[in-house]
Amino acid sequence: MKNFDNDSIILEHLADENEKYLHAVVPPVYLTSLHVFDTAEEYLHFDSEKEDAYIYGRERNPTVYLAEQKIAALERGKKALIFASGMAAASSAVMATCHTGSHVICMNNAYGPLRNFLQSFCTEKLGMSVTFVRGTDISEYEQAIRPETSLIVLESPSTFAFSVTDLRKVAALAKQHGIYTYLDNTYCTPIFQKPLEFGIDIVMHTLSKYMGGHSDIIGGVLVSNDLELAKELEHTIRPLYGGIMGPMEAWLVIRGLRTLSVRVHAHQQTALKVAEFLEQHPKIKCVRYPGLASHPQHDLIASQQTGSTGLMTFDINGNKEDAVKVVNRLQYFKIGCSWGGFESLAIPVGYNASPEELDFMGISEQTIRIHCGLEECDLLIQDLEQALAVLS
Repeated sequence: MKNFDNDSIILEHLADENEKYLHAVVPPVYLTSLHVFDTAEEYLHFDSEKEDAYIYGRERNPTVYLAEQKIAALERGKKALIFASGMAAASSAVMATCHTGSHVICMNNAYGPLRNFLQSFCTEKLGMSVTFVRGTDISEYEQAIRPETSLIVLESPSTFAFSVTDLRKVAALAKQHGIYTYLDNTYCTPIFQKPLEFGIDIVMHTLSKYMGGHSDIIGGVLVSNDLELAKELEHTIRPLYGGIMGPMEAWLVIRGLRTLSVRVHAHQQTALKVAEFLEQHPKIKCVRYPGLASHPQHDLIASQQTGSTGLMTFDINGNKEDAVKVVNRLQYFKIGCSWGGFESLAIPVGYNASPEELDFMGISEQTIRIHCGLEECDLLIQDLEQALAVLS
């Protein structure tokens, strides 16, 4: 009997039901917008909450549902819901947990578009308010809580400063006050971190990153153990906003999940060697990577994560123009804003930020962000070495 508590079995076999599809090893993609019924009575008494019940693609699709089952099991969650983008997922989580006048506590380094959504749309259109915190000290959350606080937005590790939040403490604090917690777990993936087991209410992943893994889809997913919240998301928020992912993209997510564990371990192996190389380089001020033994929160990281992936930042000795020079000299690292795919990427992430923004994010104008892809590690180190040679 298959053990569906095992990540590799979940990724390779859960919900595939090969016997239903002529014993095909890969389940088909359901490129359909509509499902029909044998009788009018079946249509009139359709139960949208029943498993394997389908009526219209804006509400549910068999291929999307298969991917959701795998991700829910992988996160040790009761329900996963896939959306057409990470922002569709994130904004839906806010809409499901907040209301007019709600207060949100949000980490400084949460996903930029989500911060903008909270700061602009939610405050201007819904009369909500938001308090930003660095997120490394539980006292920050305690002091920020108000009677109207509905949601705490987390990202750990944060993907600029790579600081880490004590998820168990924040989850326990939030539950004491009846506040929902939301965590962007895209960086670690469920392979290296399972936040629902720490008491987090909603876990989000941007599927265009490691879960997709091939830089060919846009998508997002929410996972929860709160079935009432999941019901609100599935039967009200997602169908009314029209944010479900298409079946072809969902099939590509399933394809990406097959190799997720192998890929993130490869990203980690390369990134750790790159980070250790950079840490010893005379032209580097600091390296921010959760996998380094020198990380100031190493003990907390070890208690929450079983690994780190391919993203990091580092500061060069120089100014922001020097950071641009280094990035422009890279050959195997392409210049691009996303990450989590097979390709290595770099951007001078601090160049356009004001001093206030740099302090807010915990980086400097000399900060470069890189993602270590699936190229050979030695080639990436050689590439960085030749690029850093431009610094005097």
